[in-house]
Amino acid sequence: MNKSLTHVDSDGNARMVDVGAKAETQRLAIASGRIAMSAQALEAIRAGNAPKGDVLGTARIAGIMAGKKTSELIPMCHPLAIDAINVDFGFEEGAIRATATAAITGKTGVEMEAITAVSVALLTIYDMAKAFDKGMVIGEIRLIEKRGGKSGVWRAPDLER
Repeated sequence: MNKSLTHVDSDGNARMVDVGAKAETQRLAIASGRIAMSAQALEAIRAGNAPKGDVLGTARIAGIMAGKKTSELIPMCHPLAIDAINVDFGFEEGAIRATATAAITGKTGVEMEAITAVSVALLTIYDMAKAFDKGMVIGEIRLIEKRGGKSGVWRAPDLER
């Protein structure tokens, strides 16, 4: 696939994409990631016994806040008036999975906002549980699905039904 780079001008300089002429559409992005940890850390989080308090509640708020501030962190992202960001967690064997959903009615997608929300939620879990396990591993952060805009629906190929 030979696509031109949208964030590079004809001289090779970084640029922000002009979305001014694009139509507003409903857009949604879902991202996911996980943090693997010891049984002790996992049990403390599940039981609500972490020394720093409510780990998942704090991580949810941190993820939402980060998603809203994505354009301040990623240089070429547009500031967006987000309609909604949700961050959810699920317990897995030896890990916690975070899933973020971001939605907007706008001219550009919210993939980066969903990915940022997941990333910061996982970093917050690490920060709040590091007293139990400094060797936690954050990984598998990825876009799961996006909807809206001219490209329509995209779903991670290995997750298609």
